[in-house]
Amino acid sequence: MLTLQQIKENPQYIVERLAVKGFDGKEAVDRIITLDEDRRKFQLQNDNLASELKKLADKIGALMKAGERQQAEDVKATVASLKASQKEIADNLDAAAREITEILLTVPNIPCEMVPEGKTAADNVVEKTGGPMPDLPEDALPHWELAKKYNLIDFDLGVKITGAGFPVYIGKGAKLQRALIQFFLDRASEAGYLEIQPPYVVNEASGYGTGQLPDKEGQMYHVNLDNLYLIPTAEVPVTNLYRDVIITDLPVKNCAYSACFRREAGSYGKDVRGLNRLHQFDKVEIVRIEKPENSYAALEEMKAHVQSLLDSLGLPWHILRLCGGDMSFTSAITFDFEVFSAAQKRWLEVSSVSNFETYQANRLKCRYRAEDKKTRLCHTLNGSALALPRIMAALLENNQTPEGIIVPECLRRYTGFDIID
Repeated sequence: MLTLQQIKENPQYIVERLAVKGFDGKEAVDRIITLDEDRRKFQLQNDNLASELKKLADKIGALMKAGERQQAEDVKATVASLKASQKEIADNLDAAAREITEILLTVPNIPCEMVPEGKTAADNVVEKTGGPMPDLPEDALPHWELAKKYNLIDFDLGVKITGAGFPVYIGKGAKLQRALIQFFLDRASEAGYLEIQPPYVVNEASGYGTGQLPDKEGQMYHVNLDNLYLIPTAEVPVTNLYRDVIITDLPVKNCAYSACFRREAGSYGKDVRGLNRLHQFDKVEIVRIEKPENSYAALEEMKAHVQSLLDSLGLPWHILRLCGGDMSFTSAITFDFEVFSAAQKRWLEVSSVSNFETYQANRLKCRYRAEDKKTRLCHTLNGSALALPRIMAALLENNQTPEGIIVPECLRRYTGFDIID
């Protein structure tokens, strides 16, 4: 969340930057400032009373020592009255601090200055394009038909055993999935990321730590009996490894494979057919924790890493710099990678790479010790490297031939086959 100091130092700037995300923050910012003034007032009263009570305690001791018992009892009565007042002030102090935190949790991160203004995905900026565009015949099949033709994925079986959005991968389809996961993990390890195998369920504190709660509570699967949540991405458990930690060795570079679970699978129609949008999918995530002065260089490294994966797979791609209205609640800046799915003739998002600056770190209390020995908030970053379903969709569609589906060369040592026929 935003820090109280950020808001107090330049409230008008915070309101202006929140507006770029389409969030009207004036009421929240004004209320936070008012509550902070109340909190400081209550704190001063509490400190003054504590000082007065200490003096009276000393006075009682002196009176008792001098044998002035009645006077000591009178002072004790005054102390009891002041302690009652102190409790009321302390309750007011706690209430003000609690309400400040509750409001801060509802205020999104401010976008950095590089974020373009805009309200929808149509306002995103294409920054870079690459990769070979396939030339398919007009009768090229979409991936859901290819999956059926070659017995790679059974969507109906997934509906039978769970529901829509939970596909069953079969034979070479399952092996291709596993090959992609291992390829992405190996490339992340080569780039210096330490592999983590995290839990697939997290507690409430972890959800709040990375900002999924309370913003995305409706999109998360909730295990009611244990009050746990299925993870929407490995970002959540991996970043929470550093909750309440003062990190002594920066940067942190972690990667993790996980299944991901999201209740909100989008609208109906072609946009959600096949692998386009699922409730459960596989993904390899990269997470970095950096000193603030290094985080934007790290962001560029992460973008280059994702681009290299897409180049290795031979997929056509472009990078979008998201406008304020299309960004996530927690992000300061986000770049989306999309690949072109030739049979569908549409671009599919396969990665988001984001810098959260201090927003997550403030929730997590993730800090480092600066040269002046003071603790400061880290910057956190993460990115998909990569999410599998739409990668699989594009690979099947773009590499289809009359003889079968050609497997990219970089995956063949993992699959053990070079064509799906």
